[in-house]
Amino acid sequence: MDNDRVDQITDNHKCECGHSGIVEGLSDRVDRIIDKHNCKASSLIQVLLEIQSENHWLPKEALDQVAERLQVPLTRIQQIATFYKAFSLVPKGRHGIHVCMGTACHVRGAQRVLDTVENLTGIKPGETDLDLKFSLETVNCLGCCALGPVVEIGGKTHGKMAPAKMADVLKNYE
Repeated sequence: MDNDRVDQITDNHKCECGHSGIVEGLSDRVDRIIDKHNCKASSLIQVLLEIQSENHWLPKEALDQVAERLQVPLTRIQQIATFYKAFSLVPKGRHGIHVCMGTACHVRGAQRVLDTVENLTGIKPGETDLDLKFSLETVNCLGCCALGPVVEIGGKTHGKMAPAKMADVLKNYE
C-alpha cells in the first residue's frame, strides 16, 4: 500500500478537529498494554502483537510511545515491525480477506473469485478499503486444497467458493 492510500484512509477517518479517528484513544490503549507487561523491553514483540491485534496495524504514534516507554530505539522497533509478516505499518481492515491462488484453487476458478471480491469491495490485493472494513490479500496456499477455491475471511475458511457466492459471504462481515 502506498503512502497516498494511507493518507486517504487516515483522512477519511478524521473528525472535525482534524484528529484521526483511527488512533483515537491509542495512547491509553498502548499504555495499558505496556503496563500489563511491566514496561519490560523483553516484552517488545508481545507488546507489538497486542497493539497490532487491537488496531489491525501499528500506527507510528504507537511505535514512538513504545520506544519511549520501553527505552528501545525506534529503529530497532521498526526493524522488528518490518521483519515479521504479522505486523503491518499501514491501516488494515477489520476483516482480512485471503484468496488462495494455489494450483488446486487456481484450476477451480480462484481468479474469477478474486475478480469478484475486487469488484465487490473496490480494492485490489494489498489494499484496504477506505472504511477499514476489508483488506485483500492473495496467498499461495491455505492448506485445504480439496475445498478449492478457498477464501479465508477473518480467520474463517469458506470452501468451494464461486463468484456468485461471494456477495452473500461478504454480507456476513458488515
